[in-house]
Amino acid sequence: MDLIAEGITQAFRLLIKGDREVLRIALLTLRVSGLATMISTLVGVPLGTALSLWSFRGRRRVAGFVNTGMGLPPVVVGLWVSVFLWRTGPLGFLRLMYTPTAMVIAQTIIALPIVTGLTMAGVGQLDPGIRLQMLSLGASSWQLVCILMREAKLSVLAAIMAGFGRVVAEVGASMMVGGNLLGQTRVLTTATSMEVSKGNFGFAIALSIILVAITYVINAGLTRIQQQGQ
Repeated sequence: MDLIAEGITQAFRLLIKGDREVLRIALLTLRVSGLATMISTLVGVPLGTALSLWSFRGRRRVAGFVNTGMGLPPVVVGLWVSVFLWRTGPLGFLRLMYTPTAMVIAQTIIALPIVTGLTMAGVGQLDPGIRLQMLSLGASSWQLVCILMREAKLSVLAAIMAGFGRVVAEVGASMMVGGNLLGQTRVLTTATSMEVSKGNFGFAIALSIILVAITYVINAGLTRIQQQGQ
């Protein structure tokens, strides 16, 4: 109990003091995970909608890959991204290994199937009568998609929250492709893992509390938007 109390006290102390290093780590966490979530949303929402609305050859196979990717282990993603970005790999000339960009790539690969799969499920659960009614009224394909997306916005917001929650708490892939470099690629999850390995449990608890607080604030905002829409 003393260790937990020490961690909570240290977390408040770091937040009140505005510790520069902790602030830098927290901002990098938001930047990497936020950008990965944004990219996943821009790609995953249209892809999930297309998989739900249109039939084409190989659709079931693509949907199967998406559903499999929803449970893809982060260490597997980290391994393959490392293979491609390593200096002797196919994309080694880009020199992205151990950079925030590499972390964004890995986290985007992790979040994309989640956003796509949950969007596909959400749009697929809409009443088919809506689509038939819009088509009978002469709606274009673009108008139909916009209407269906508006109807499924609660599910889409849930997909975005799930994708963000997965990547902001991810440590394996970020450690493998980012290297946990101080001032460059260290985020809250990798910093917490490092402090635990060093035996600094109080500081690790403080970092974990800050991570949970950041996640709660962002998800609370998205939840409020979701409930207003409902």
